Amino acid sequence: MRRFAFGLLGTILGYLIGAFGGGFAITMLSSNQHDRSVEAVMTGAFVIGPLGALIGLVTGVMSGAPRKSGNHDG
Repeated sequence: MRRFAFGLLGTILGYLIGAFGGGFAITMLSSNQHDRSVEAVMTGAFVIGPLGALIGLVTGVMSGAPRKSGNHDG
C-alpha cells in the first residue's frame, strides 16, 4: 500500500512539474511566431507531462519500498 501511495503521489507531482515546466520551457525556447502558446500547452500536456509522470511513478515506487537493514552478521 505504501508503494502504491508513493507511486500515485509521484505520478501526480511528476505530471504537474513536467506539464508546467515543459510548457514554460517551450514558451521561452520556441522560435514559432504564430501559435507559440498552443505549441507550449500541447507539448507540455501530451509529451513532457506524461514523461514526467512516468519518471515520478518510478521514483515514487522506488522511494516507497521498504528499507532493507544493513545489519547482517553473515
